[in-house]
Amino acid sequence: MAGRFLLEIRRGTQSALLVIREADRPSSPLDISVAADCLEVRRSRGSCEATALPAGVRLAPASCRALSHLPGDGLHLRLRLCRPPPSADLSSTLRESLKPQKNYVFYCQSCGDIIVEDRKFLRVLPLPSENWSALVEEWCCHPNPFARSTLHPQHDDCFLGDTFFLLNSQDESHVPESPMCSSETGPYASQSDSDLKSKENTRVTCKRCKRTLGETVSSDTIKYYVTEVIIQPSERSFSTSPRSQFLQSMVAQCLVELSSAKSTFRFTVEGDDGKIYILIWLLNSDTLLVESFGSSSSHSVFTLFGDIFMDSSGPVGTWNAVKVLYQPCIKSRNKDLADAWEKDTGVHPLKFPSETCLELLLILGLSTTSLPPSLQCMNSFQVAFLKM
Repeated sequence: MAGRFLLEIRRGTQSALLVIREADRPSSPLDISVAADCLEVRRSRGSCEATALPAGVRLAPASCRALSHLPGDGLHLRLRLCRPPPSADLSSTLRESLKPQKNYVFYCQSCGDIIVEDRKFLRVLPLPSENWSALVEEWCCHPNPFARSTLHPQHDDCFLGDTFFLLNSQDESHVPESPMCSSETGPYASQSDSDLKSKENTRVTCKRCKRTLGETVSSDTIKYYVTEVIIQPSERSFSTSPRSQFLQSMVAQCLVELSSAKSTFRFTVEGDDGKIYILIWLLNSDTLLVESFGSSSSHSVFTLFGDIFMDSSGPVGTWNAVKVLYQPCIKSRNKDLADAWEKDTGVHPLKFPSETCLELLLILGLSTTSLPPSLQCMNSFQVAFLKM
């Protein structure tokens, strides 16, 4: 086409924003037609280019409104849908994919090396929220009976957290031989030295690629982050998943699940070093994103992760996506805002390995730069989509 297009569809309102982007200022007038199932561009010289919309997406051309042309962006218009597109399938979450009495194999997401082989769980249980102990204190009329106890899994248990899961570390060869948790450091060591030594001794890495997979939390318990491990039934052969696609999907699922369960829409993304890397504000989770790609598409930068962000069926890609506002916090950026969010009880922390936080920040930044300039910012925040 003369220019790429971006179609942002909201399932909840059955509305769509269409941006027909121009690679350069057209040398001749364009006649753009919007049909229910396709977009068509005619030039004054007689050439015509048409792009079909994905199956299930039907526009109502007569509802076109708010037509405008923005320099550097292209043509903007809003439309209604003839019918709502298919609902987003978010059923393949970790909580629903792990079942008791089934055998699973755990793989390193980065290189595919087997981490845990053929493990069957008798119990797969969600962990309580991070402030469960404080709630017990509020509701019990007697001393907290769980004050001195910890929630550690037995050999046949799998405990699920917001961004991690806990397993018993029995017979795991990649777990450090002598883990040292922060609560077990000597009383005479300095705080910074003990924290550094604790993190180094408790880090769990892949034997093959040395990527951080999680950390030990006690002498017999290991924490794996959901962004670093692929879990598949034993009878299924391992299939690779491009890194950025996997990371986007897992983070998006975390945001959607937590916003639904806790009615919170603001999140801090923290590294395992205790630093805040990103502030994220979930804007909506009912987006269907349709994009066409031209030869100058900025999506080629995603090959940094080994991804090809084009639908195998042709030059038009379709994704379920969540739309987020975000602010980077590396190198002391937005420090005052990060401090305020950290103290706000309405903000939920998400913890990942530090290198994963940097990857996520890069993905968000690339998503922002791929958008039309007028759509890249909102209320001093940057705008991005996480595709699922």
